[in-house]
Amino acid sequence: MAQSSIEWTEMTWNPTTGCDKLSAGCKFCYAEVMTKRLKAMGQEKYADGFKVIRIHEAELARPFTWRKSKVVFVNSMSDLFHVNVPLPFIQRVFDTMNRCPQHTFQVLTKRAELLAEHSAHLTWSPNIWMGVSVEDYRVRHRIDYLRQCGAHIKFLSLEPLLGPLPDLNLDDINWVIVGGESGRNPRPMEEAWVEDIRLQCEAAGVAFFFKQWGGINKKASGRLLNNRTYDAMPAQLEPLEQPA
Repeated sequence: MAQSSIEWTEMTWNPTTGCDKLSAGCKFCYAEVMTKRLKAMGQEKYADGFKVIRIHEAELARPFTWRKSKVVFVNSMSDLFHVNVPLPFIQRVFDTMNRCPQHTFQVLTKRAELLAEHSAHLTWSPNIWMGVSVEDYRVRHRIDYLRQCGAHIKFLSLEPLLGPLPDLNLDDINWVIVGGESGRNPRPMEEAWVEDIRLQCEAAGVAFFFKQWGGINKKASGRLLNNRTYDAMPAQLEPLEQPA
């Protein structure tokens, strides 16, 4: 568990670690870079490196220790629906989330097919938000698989946005996050792509959150669009306070 500087959440919780690259959005994976750093620092949780999927039984008890309600990004350093994460362990993660209704858990995956396959075997309490990453038109099919799951709140993370996404089907989608890539060699994001998505969300009545322009210095690039910030969240939550 760690406090997070991600604009749309408060903290992270990683009951699994490790992953592998699946599509274009994975090219400059943040979790891979962080895993190398944490391994070099001697953190046992990351001792096997990024490409080894590990499950961490001890993490299942951690949310019960948080005294105040939290908004929690689940598996920022992995993918809960990776093929190497056994369904019984996913069910145990869900059991913890089911038993902690005071917290809001945000789960994000690129393995949308497995999400749809496992959905009927999971208990979707209202505090579990489920999202898929869609970085360009080639992976739009993930949205259809997301619609098949039983989550009460379904969201899209269009980050890093690598191309235009016109004519999105936003039926049964509650929230859309858009962000540009950051790091040493970020791929560019055009304002027209972002504005088109914002207008699609407006027309569909979907909450729109603009996370960042990205770039080599994402703080300098900021997150203003149309000279304002867009911080909309699904109806259950007010906009989050931004980290200092």
